[in-house]
Amino acid sequence: MANQITDETIEYVGILAKLELSDAEKEEAKKDMEKMLDYIDTLNELDTDGVEPMSHVFPVHNVFREDVVTNGDGSADTLANAPLAKDQSFKVPKTIG
Repeated sequence: MANQITDETIEYVGILAKLELSDAEKEEAKKDMEKMLDYIDTLNELDTDGVEPMSHVFPVHNVFREDVVTNGDGSADTLANAPLAKDQSFKVPKTIG
C-alpha cells in the first residue's frame, strides 16, 4: 500500500469525529482509510481529459413551479356569509365585560 496512515492521524480523526476507538478499531480504521486512499489513487490514474465535470450523475431538473397565487385566499367569499364584518374580519359580540 502506497498510503500509510499513522497512529497520530487516526487519533486526530477520532478526536474530530468525537469517537472513542479501541486499539482494534483504530487498526481497522487505519486499514480502511488506506484502502480508500489507494482507491482514490487508482481513480487519479484515469484519463479524464475531455470529460465535462458534473454535479450529479443523473440529469436533474428543477421540478418546482413558481409560487403564484391564482385563486386568492377566499376571504371575501367567507366574509360574505358573516352576519357582521369589520376591516376584513368577523365582528362578534363582546364576551368579556
